[in-house]
Formats: sequence, structure tokens, C-alpha cells
Amino acid sequence: MRFVKFILWSLLALASAPLLGLSGVALYLSPALPDVETLRNVQLQTPLRIYSTDHKLIAEFGEMRRFPINFDRVPNNFILALLAAEDDNFLNHHGVDPSSLARAVGELISTGQIQTGGSTITMQVAKNYFLTSDRVFSRKINEILLALQIERNLSKQEIFELYVNKIYLGNRAYGIEAAAQVYYGKTISELPLADLAMIAGLPKAPSRFNPIANPERAKIRRDWILQRMLGLGYIDQAAYDEAVATPNTARNHGADLDVEAPYVAEMARLEMIDRYGDAAYTDGYHVYTTIDSTLQQHANRALREGLMEYDRRHGYRGPEARHPEATPEEYQRLLRQYSALGGLVPAIVTTVESDQAIIVLRDGSEAAIPWEQMKWARPQLGVDSLGPVPKAPRDILAKGDVLRVAPTGDEAYRLAQLPQAQSALVALEPSDGSIKALTGGFSFLQSKYNRVTQARRQPGSSFKPFLYAAALDNGYTPASLVNDAPLVYVDEFQDTEWRPQNSGGDFLGPIRLREALYRSRNLVSIRLMQDMGVDRSLDYIQRFGFRREELPRNLSASLGTSELTPLQIAQGYSVIANGGYAVRPYVIDRVEDRFRQVVHLTQPPVAEAALERMQSRLAEYRDKTLAPLQDDVPVAERVVDPRTTYQLTSMMKDVISRGTAVRARELGREDLAGKTGTTNDQKDGWFSGFNADLVVTVWVGFDQPATLGRREFGGTTALPIWMRFMGQALEGRPEHSQPMPEGLVSVRIDPETGRSTRPGSTDGYFEVFKDEDAPPPFSELDDNGYSVDDAATPLELF
Repeated sequence: MRFVKFILWSLLALASAPLLGLSGVALYLSPALPDVETLRNVQLQTPLRIYSTDHKLIAEFGEMRRFPINFDRVPNNFILALLAAEDDNFLNHHGVDPSSLARAVGELISTGQIQTGGSTITMQVAKNYFLTSDRVFSRKINEILLALQIERNLSKQEIFELYVNKIYLGNRAYGIEAAAQVYYGKTISELPLADLAMIAGLPKAPSRFNPIANPERAKIRRDWILQRMLGLGYIDQAAYDEAVATPNTARNHGADLDVEAPYVAEMARLEMIDRYGDAAYTDGYHVYTTIDSTLQQHANRALREGLMEYDRRHGYRGPEARHPEATPEEYQRLLRQYSALGGLVPAIVTTVESDQAIIVLRDGSEAAIPWEQMKWARPQLGVDSLGPVPKAPRDILAKGDVLRVAPTGDEAYRLAQLPQAQSALVALEPSDGSIKALTGGFSFLQSKYNRVTQARRQPGSSFKPFLYAAALDNGYTPASLVNDAPLVYVDEFQDTEWRPQNSGGDFLGPIRLREALYRSRNLVSIRLMQDMGVDRSLDYIQRFGFRREELPRNLSASLGTSELTPLQIAQGYSVIANGGYAVRPYVIDRVEDRFRQVVHLTQPPVAEAALERMQSRLAEYRDKTLAPLQDDVPVAERVVDPRTTYQLTSMMKDVISRGTAVRARELGREDLAGKTGTTNDQKDGWFSGFNADLVVTVWVGFDQPATLGRREFGGTTALPIWMRFMGQALEGRPEHSQPMPEGLVSVRIDPETGRSTRPGSTDGYFEVFKDEDAPPPFSELDDNGYSVDDAATPLELF
């Protein structure tokens, strides 16, 4: 009997030893375990998303693509598929499944290796949120202990939600919603059973069962999960048969962007990094920009079409590569080396016929380029010279040519080429400085250099309105006569002389200031600055937002020789368009956190015209934001007399109605004003124009300054782009100009003298004067033009 008792106690001791050992280990490890309550407030890494003002997605930044979703948004079929694949006893166990652990121990004993690990979904949550992936016994014990705690503190739904939002599923996709969008371009709720089972198969090995990289193994895994679902009674035979017969349609879907505005996205990204550091990429911020998605699309199209139009004028430079010996099997491999840029897709010529060329595109499809869509392609011999006019497709193309084509909309393509010249376009709301559209080049993929904010180029004559504003505030009027005559400046120290010229080389003599602006007379600008003084002129021009050190301290500044960005020019024109208020451009309207709470609201100083609108905006967000808000909307400083901006706008309207931008009359609007600009040797072409609603600046040139061509000016390069954009942007909008402020008067004057006309004269025209500058009536002048009252001299020529 004693022997039997000894045996029984010995067996009990042996049986209890592992339990006592595990209990001891648990007591030892438990104090060091993290608090599972933190899972209730966990913040998963979520990418930065950039939107337009009308809530269209522009860009997404961050290493992890993740879209956390609540449990109630997870399809029931996915829940069943994941349970079948990972943990079919999930609803019954308390964090640890003894049968799974026993199976794992059996594998270890029989094979000497840990294979399945016996982990439940709860144990995987513990590992994913608190532990490493090291396959050691201490981690497994910690995993078990944490799983038991998690089950005591969280519901099954909460545990499942934590799991499906955290897991890595390949291709930068973290969580099931991101996986659905990456592999299928849909939300998880839109996927059929077969695709849900495919995603449910990924947690075990995201690379091995990846439906894009390993489609065969992925399908085997998917079908196994479907078989498990059938065996467990989760689905019926009909659903199973339909799902296993479904082909694998997974492919890599990038972020589904609604608006093409990569230069804007980069500006917003940099600002967010400055504001929040690296957390900007991971904390799930939603950034709403000031960009209008419709205007942005117009800007992209206008810039690209304008550049390609310029490029065609200067001839065809030939194919990007030639592969005359290439076989049809090699075409797609060759084309994979080329990306679509700015809407121009790569293609290779397979056949040249008498009236068309047959091409193959990157996707393997065939298309045609009709003769009408290629006959423009005279050979480019130089920037100002072209070869003979082609008479047939064979004069232009040959088999094996790799070239660029653009769709024409009628299932055909037109021959194109990547423009060598570049351009920039920016559109501002002049009353508050918000950027409504911006494109910094032909293609962001081709060049990430943002020419709107980074390209410093000479603005040429588009700078002259700022000087004319200084003149109008220093005693000149639109009717003042200035002598358009030759000038010579000699530098005795360097033994050099400067003989400035007008663009046409001619001189018009005495000319009214209004006419001098719309005819863009260089000598008049120089005389204005000489009369007012360089320092006095530049001090005034600073009011438009330019830094004094950016403006050369010499008379050449009057001709736009300072190096400025298109955004700076647009900002300066906004001061003219809004009646003299110094607004500053901005692109971020507000920032929301992952919980959609506003954490930053931009509150720019605005012109009076925007006050009511911005006050309504402030009231809307006052109770919705975590950010401190100002008590009221700040009013921008008024830096220019509104009478001056009204006079200047009137003069700049003549640039369009009768001056260097007369082509813009095609838009059929009376509220548009602007100014062209062309620099020496036609290296830069500019046009800046506006009404009271929108200021738009366009620049065209080469990144490495070179002539655009001897017949290319701001009116031929930049103006057509501006017209394309402005025509679409203002379509359907009523005309809107700055209202005439008090203190102005219209007087009929003699265009030859700038003085009041005789009563009843039909030769004069009405000019706008400030009250203090208005010429006296004709009746108060003597025969020599002197005032009868004060013997004042008539306007003096300078």
C-alpha cells in the first residue's frame, strides 16, 4: 500500500511540476507585462492625406497604407473566412486554445521545430501590439499571459477589430481595408466572398500568399480557406462553388487620387513636416488645401496644351529611341522603360502606311496615328529653323521608333513629344491670398522642381505695373505725357555705356502714361524711375510683397530685371486686384486629426471684400476646433491707395483691349486686366492677368535659360496658356471688377496734350483722375495752356 501511495504521489508531483513551473514563470513575468488597458486608446500609424477644398483626395504620404475601420463595418463573410483561416474556436476560448497549443507542442516534439505556434487571434493581438516576433519560449509565455489579460478586459469584437486593423497584408497595406483598396481598388464591404477569402489568407504569410507576386500559391490558400468555411458550415455548397470558380483579379492599385496636383501636395507635405515633424506621416492627419479641384484640372490641361502647342511650332526632334529589329514579343518589354508623362504615353511604331502609322502601346493594344495627326512634324533644325514639310508618314516615322502619343478622343492618337520648355501657372483668390490652382511644370514625374515657388526668373515687362503704381501715387496720372525717346547712360569707371531699347527698336516721342503701359514702352519706365529716384521707387514697390534685397538698385529694375518667382508676381498682382490690400498666398486651409477634429485653421489677413465670407468660416469652426482661434478675422494692411489700383486696373485693361495682349479679347469679357512680359533674347515669357475674383500668373521658359525663339514673346507663349485657363475658370461667372472708389473723377481730355478738351469736342476720351490731380476745365486755361487762377504750367514732359 505504501508503494502504491508513493507511486500516486510521484505521479501527482510529476503532473504538477509543469503547472507549478508555469505558475512560477507567470508570477515572475507578470509584473513586467504592459497594461492591456492601453489597447482601448491605441493609435495606429495612419498616413497623411491631402485634399482639395472640395474634399477630393490629392495625395497620400506614409510608409503604411492603413484605413482603420470599426467592427460593424467588417463584412460577416470576412469574419467567417478569417476565423476559418486563423482561429475557428475564437468565440469559445478565453485567449488561449489548449488544443492548438497541444498541437504545436506535438509538432515541436516530432520535428524539433516550432511550426504553427498554436496562436489564437487574441495571442496575435498581444504579439502585434506588445511583443516582438522572436520565436522563443519567453515571448510565447508572455503572449499567453497577455492574451488571458486581454480576454478579461476586452470584448471579442474589440479584440477582432484590433487584429484586422493592425496586421500587415503585403504591398504596404496594413489592415484589411487598406488591403482591399491595394489589391482590388474597392472597400472591404464591396468585395465578394472569393476576394474576402484571398485577403483572409494573407496574415499567415503576406509575401508567400500574395495574390500579385504569387498568384498560384495565393489561390491555393484561398481555396483551402473556402473549403474550411464549407466544412465548418459557414457557407453552403453553392457559395463555395461560385467562389472557387472566381478568377484571381488582384492587381496593385495605387492611392485612388481624385485630383492631379502633385506640386500642391508637396507644398502641403513640407508645411506639415515643419509643423508636426515625422508625426505628420503617421498620426493620420487630414489636410484640406485651398485648391479647387475643377480649377486645378483646368490648370493642368491649359499648361500642357500650351507647352505642346509651343513645342509643335518648333518642329519634331525625332523618336526617343529606335529599335528597327525589335520583334512583337519585345515591344512591351521595351516600352516598360518609359513612363506616361503629362498625359503623353509611350508607343512603338510597328507599321508605316501611306495615310497612317500603326503603333503598340504599353498595355499591348494596337492603335493608329492618322496622317492629319502627324503632318505638323517638320524636322527641327534649330530653335528658329525647320526642315521641309513632310508629305507622307514615312517622312516622319519608321518601324521601331519609340515615341510619345496623346489620345484624340476618337480612338486614334496624335504624334507628340515631351516639351523641352517648361511652364508654371498659379491662380490666387486676390481677396485672401488662397491658392486656387497651381502646377509647377509639365509633369511632376518628369521633374519635381516646382517652378511656381522655386524658379527665380526675370519678369520683364510684367513687372512694370508696380512701377506705374508708384508713379500714380507720386504725381503722375494716366494722362501724363512722358517722352519715349533714346537714353544713353555712361559708366565712367568701367568705360561702358547702356543704351536701353524698346522691343521694336522704335521711339514714339511724347506719349501718355496709359498708352506707354499698354504698348509696354521701356524708355518710359526708365524715365519714370529716374524721375522718382531708384530708392524711392523701390521702397514703394516693396509694398507689393517683394523684399528690398531682391530688387536691383539701379534703373534696370524698371524693366523687370529682378529675379522673382511666379508666386511672388501673382502676390503682387493680388494687391492691384483687391484694391490695395497686402494679402499673402497660402495653400493649407485647415488640418484635422485622425478623429476629424480641427487642430489648425489658417486665419489669414484679408481684404474687405472677403471679410463677411471669412467671418462666416470662423463662426463655422469656432465650436469644431481644438486649435486656438482669433476673436475676429484680421484685415490685411492697405498698402496702396484704392484709387491708384483702380486707375492702374483701368490702364491694364487696355493691355487686353488694344495692347500686347489683344488676343485675350477672344474671351469676350470686359473685366480682365493684365500685362505681358518678355526678357532679353526671349528667354522668359510671362503673362499675369486678373479680375476681382482671380489672379493668374503664367511663366514659360527653359530651366536652363535659353531663347524661346526670336518670334516668341509673353503674348505668344504665356498668354495662350492664361487664356485657356481663364476662359474655363470664369465660364458662367458674371463680370467682376474693382468698384470705383470715392475721390476719383472722369474728365474728357485731349489725347495729344493730356489736358481738358474744348466743350463739345469729339476728339477726346474720358480719363480717370484722382480729385487732386484732375486737370482744370478748358475754360480755366489761357491760350498757352496755363491756369487762369494760379498760372500753373501744363503737364511737363520728362
